[in-house]
Amino acid sequence: MKPVAIFRHSPGEGAGYFATFLDAHSVPWTLVKVDAGERVPSSSSEFSGLCFMGGPMSVNDELPWIAPVCALICQAVEQDVPVIGHCLGGQLMSKALGGAVTKNPVKELGWAKVSRDGTPSGDWLGDLESFEAFHWHGETFSIPPGATRLLKSEWCENQAFMLGPHLGLQCHVEMTEAMIRLWCRQWADECAQPSSSVQTPEQMFERIDERIAAMRVAADRLYARWIGGLRN
Repeated sequence: MKPVAIFRHSPGEGAGYFATFLDAHSVPWTLVKVDAGERVPSSSSEFSGLCFMGGPMSVNDELPWIAPVCALICQAVEQDVPVIGHCLGGQLMSKALGGAVTKNPVKELGWAKVSRDGTPSGDWLGDLESFEAFHWHGETFSIPPGATRLLKSEWCENQAFMLGPHLGLQCHVEMTEAMIRLWCRQWADECAQPSSSVQTPEQMFERIDERIAAMRVAADRLYARWIGGLRN
């Protein structure tokens, strides 16, 4: 099988549990370090799927790699090469596919429940109606033309969308404890006051093992459905 290309946009926002899941299912993968200046591939044909991770930047920033990434996403969708995006990655997918990325009404930092919005899940989640996910964002995406919203939360209307074999996520189901603790070192840089949608690091660490284990159930279902569409 051709490898899955995992695009990293920031050193602290790597593949996390997504890579662990691929390894457990014997799916080869390669890391494209966009943050280190590595070239964005011009073709999706050399990969079985594309995965885009998070990052502190905005897809609306004038960064030299955003246009090539969006072009690659469009090409992959046209060729039925599965694409998955986490937070910034989901926003890149929305932008590439004709959606828009704008400021969310509030920042969403920490643990919060996401729920199915009542539409058929296309077997992405099975009988799972809701789960507690990890969040770290101030912007949000619109659902691109032709896609269907899969998840929503109290603080963000669009938490996930599906389009055939493609999945765009606003929430972070890939998180590990080490990643959460690393991100919390930059919590003060968010300039956000604790609120219903913004947790303190101390609140994020509460029951962290239990919360991560529960989120793994949802991540496993989403990732299993996604790798089922990978190209040989």
